[in-house]
Amino acid sequence: MRVMLRARLDTPAANEAIKHGSLPKIMESMIERLKPEAAHFGPGEGGRTCTFVFDMQESSQMPSIAEPLFEKLGAKIEIHPVMNREDMQKGLAALQR
Repeated sequence: MRVMLRARLDTPAANEAIKHGSLPKIMESMIERLKPEAAHFGPGEGGRTCTFVFDMQESSQMPSIAEPLFEKLGAKIEIHPVMNREDMQKGLAALQR
């Protein structure tokens, strides 16, 4: 299932990660594990955020995906199912039947 993970990083924890050079490594590790179709980084909700859109095979993957962001960056995380344009068109077409 395609999902969107949005994480708001704790500012002091992210500052420390930047200071020690681990923030780029943490993000690169996330990208390598998730293989997202999209990865975006920028300000949001008054702090640093990252957003990944990726395929999550089963819900049991959530702990291994979220824990590094919780543990290393004190992140607040949301994971939501999402659709791309083709998914939405397919879903809406099914309503017509």
